[in-house]
Amino acid sequence: MHTPFRYDYVGSFLRPEVLKDARIKYENNELGLDDLTKIEDEEITKLVSKQKELGFHVITDGEFRRKTWHLDFMWGFDGIKHSKTENGLPFHGENAMLDDTYLVSRLGYKKNHPFIKHFSFLHKFEDENHIAKLTIPAPAQFLEQLVMPFAIDNTLKYYNNEDEVILDLVECYKNFIADVYEVGCRNLQFDDCSWGLLVDDSALRVFNTNILGLERIKQLFVKVNNDVINSAPKDLIINTHICRGNFHSTYASKGAYDGVAPYVFKHENVNAFYLEYDDERSGGFEALKLIPDNKYVVLGLITTKSAKLEDENLIIERIRVASKYHPLDHLCLSPQCGFASCEIGNKLTEAEQWAKLKLVRDIAKKVW
Repeated sequence: MHTPFRYDYVGSFLRPEVLKDARIKYENNELGLDDLTKIEDEEITKLVSKQKELGFHVITDGEFRRKTWHLDFMWGFDGIKHSKTENGLPFHGENAMLDDTYLVSRLGYKKNHPFIKHFSFLHKFEDENHIAKLTIPAPAQFLEQLVMPFAIDNTLKYYNNEDEVILDLVECYKNFIADVYEVGCRNLQFDDCSWGLLVDDSALRVFNTNILGLERIKQLFVKVNNDVINSAPKDLIINTHICRGNFHSTYASKGAYDGVAPYVFKHENVNAFYLEYDDERSGGFEALKLIPDNKYVVLGLITTKSAKLEDENLIIERIRVASKYHPLDHLCLSPQCGFASCEIGNKLTEAEQWAKLKLVRDIAKKVW
């Protein structure tokens, strides 16, 4: 099956209360790992059934086994450690209290990366009408974690320069992709907030650089993503979701795509771009003209940050406007991000989450 689909979604779903409770008990040593896994399996099974029942052709595990959309993946490699944070990451109106994640040696791949087993469970639910999607942080997102100003001094304890970091990072991704491909993955999504930070007004300060330095970082991020994509099996579809942060209905950055489009839109070798367009923070559609016509664009016009349902006619009109810059037959529709990039989730109920997805489906059927 070819992804993306006309009506689609990014990947994460609100964690059911039974799963949240189980994880708290597990972390307090009141529940064993086998019992936690059993509850995760049961809740993922229910989730996939709902995804299929609503008519979606892509299935995910909702990231139910993760604390965060990206850090759990990083923690699965040699050389990475994490600890509880004191300050967290600044989002608008709230700090995301995500574990500090850092190098303690050079990066290396572990053959037993937990995401392989996670995907193997999800893959069992594939059939002729449904394909499983695995979401992982983009290589650029991982690289950003290691070379941001707050991390670079530590990283350079183990590496002489960024080029050495990239070599090890790409090798880790190549090995991971080979293993997950072997257990059946043919639909991989890179989630990537790095581009959102690069267009934010604070980019120069956040990356501790000047305009020329920022351009070099953009080139570096395209390179590391493409080095991984170009080494992957040819029948593995790799798409990317470009985000501006999603934590408890808050965001981390804002800014139109124009500043990064000549790099990522024009040169990143993905099959499709899932793009955030749910409010004015993302700017207009003009930058879409830089995406080659044969690639797909999934318009994230439905927000996951609030329960309010969008007006169908307004969304249809926005799709028409977007089609002035990218062919309509290569456009699709989705929410702008996941519903729970971290365990805490966004500020809406599970029923409201499903109402959002029903709206995505209904609008897409009217347009296409």
